[in-house]
Amino acid sequence: MTTVEKRTMKLDSARAGTGPATWGQRAIWGVVTRLGDDAPRYNLRLDLPLTPPRPASRVLADLTELLRMHDSLRTRLLPVGEDGLEQVVDGAGELPVEVRTCSADKAPAVGPELMEELAGRPFDHAREWPFRVGLVECEGLVHRLVLAASHTAMDLWGEGRMLRDLQLISSGESAESLLRTRPALQPLEAAQLQTSPVGRRRDEAARRYWCERLAAGPRRIFLDPAAPELAVNAPDRLFPNALLRSPALAVAVEQVAADLGVSDAAVLLGAASHQLARMSGSSDVLFQVVVSNRFQPAAAESVSTMAQEAVFLLTDADKDFEDAVRRTRSVAFTAFRHAGYDKWALDREVRRLVERGEAADHSCWWNDTRDPGVGPFATVERPAAALGELAGRTELSWPVEFLPRANVSVAVDVLTAPGALELCMTADPAVLDRAGMERFLRGVEQLVVAEAIARGDR
Repeated sequence: MTTVEKRTMKLDSARAGTGPATWGQRAIWGVVTRLGDDAPRYNLRLDLPLTPPRPASRVLADLTELLRMHDSLRTRLLPVGEDGLEQVVDGAGELPVEVRTCSADKAPAVGPELMEELAGRPFDHAREWPFRVGLVECEGLVHRLVLAASHTAMDLWGEGRMLRDLQLISSGESAESLLRTRPALQPLEAAQLQTSPVGRRRDEAARRYWCERLAAGPRRIFLDPAAPELAVNAPDRLFPNALLRSPALAVAVEQVAADLGVSDAAVLLGAASHQLARMSGSSDVLFQVVVSNRFQPAAAESVSTMAQEAVFLLTDADKDFEDAVRRTRSVAFTAFRHAGYDKWALDREVRRLVERGEAADHSCWWNDTRDPGVGPFATVERPAAALGELAGRTELSWPVEFLPRANVSVAVDVLTAPGALELCMTADPAVLDRAGMERFLRGVEQLVVAEAIARGDR
């Protein structure tokens, strides 16, 4: 039997203030508020087993210290006029805590249920903190900690920092000691920089770069849609989601990156661009690439949502794989420099380009979600098998289907798994059917693995 209880976390004497929202907050707030009841799909969700189990008082004390450390977890967002958004950082307040009490053997099932309950409803960003807490308690001890957060409070990179900081706090650190040794950029500080003359110049330069690339890019990437009748006859078609899990890719991408003197992220993006160009009929490829925007040390420690999209345009991407990878490094570097901007202002400029027929197809998305500090062989032994043998262990699955997404024809996420890399792909069946999705994913893998083998499998 599972019982339900509500408790409260109390915070006082923390940093407080009011100011304009950051570029990242404005971008995500604009998305989730338009989605309405569908907004929870952007919520971040965590169901964490606690080993060993701990008293609830200690767990809540640690979380209170986490709230004290990261302002974004207690920041509300209020619209101001037609084009303004204000962030309000509360220095004191109460956070509800949902508690489920059950036997220890039921905790692994109760945790995910509670997680979906917390993350499955939208946040009221004007009235509540963008952070929810749940505990699964068994015989007086917390066995699972359940957290849900709005995307306005953090992004995937920030989620990793939050978990690391919570672990450090649980081991005895305080918010003060951690911020002393690891200064983290807070949202009000970021907004102050973005609204300064330097920040405004960066914003203008980024939006100018975006518009120049969109004007130069291909008007259509998929010149020969896989199933054009679907677009006409099935406007509510579902988008399949494919997951390729590859131990061989995890090994091969490191080797190719080292031999070519580029990052493994550049190898993967270059391979994806080359494969997409070969398949689509367009030699030029344009991706919206999600960028963490954590290039400075203080930004790297931030939990607040900072990730935005860069416009990545690779010309003649179909000509040569090695050349595509080498050019990806320099093109991506310039694109990433222009990945911080006022998205609302950029959206207005892009709409004008689209209306005039002067905008490239920007419906292909690339998101390398990996934490550079946590590789696929951080917790498991690197395989000794040859790449040819490892390639036989690749797994392809079709976990779920999604409702159509605005301006999305193809979206690919790169993830780290124990002993493998994963490519997770969603595509509009009107431009790429399941066979095409598999061809793309396996093609990216084969390009990198074949290059590693040609250079001498180590």
